[in-house]
Order: sequence, then C-alpha cells, then structure tokens
Amino acid sequence: MNKDFSELIQHLDEKFNKVDQRFDKIEKDFATKEDLKKFATKEDLKNAVANLSTKDDYNNLMNAVDAYVKKADAFFQELVALSHKVDRHEKWLHQIAEKLGLKLEY
Repeated sequence: MNKDFSELIQHLDEKFNKVDQRFDKIEKDFATKEDLKKFATKEDLKNAVANLSTKDDYNNLMNAVDAYVKKADAFFQELVALSHKVDRHEKWLHQIAEKLGLKLEY
C-alpha cells in the first residue's frame, strides 16, 4: 500500500512542479513595482501637455513671420526703386558728359 501512495505522491509532485514552473514563468511576465515606476504618471502627462505649444503660440509666431515678410518686401521694393533712380542718374551723367565732350571712365 505504501508503494501505491509513493507512486501517487511522486505523480502529484511532478504535476505540482510543472504548475510551479508555469507560475514562475507567468510571474516573470508581470510588471514589478520598479517597472511600473518607469511609466508616466497622470501628473507627468499633465506637465507634458502644459508645456506643449498652443494655437496662440503658433498664431504669435505666424504674425511675427508675416510682419518680417512685410518689412522685407517693403525693403526690396525700395531697393528696386533706388536702383532705377541710380540708373536714371547714371544715364543723365552720360548725357551731360556727351554734351560737354567729356569721356567718363569707370
């Protein structure tokens, strides 16, 4: 009779060892407290969202860029007008020099 129980005990022991191995494997897959600390908390997310750019920030940036483009456009228009004025003056100087019989050198 002891032999029958020993076989049963051995058989159950093997089964329980297999169950223990399965639980050990499953426990390794669960996150530990240290693992959970690596994840962002609700407070971390709130802080991250608070630091994001807003629509107003974007609008302010676009307004600044638009103002700069407007100033640059006005500057280039003045530069073109000034260039035409210099060309006109140069033409007049050549006409005056021609009437006076002078040769202009560059």
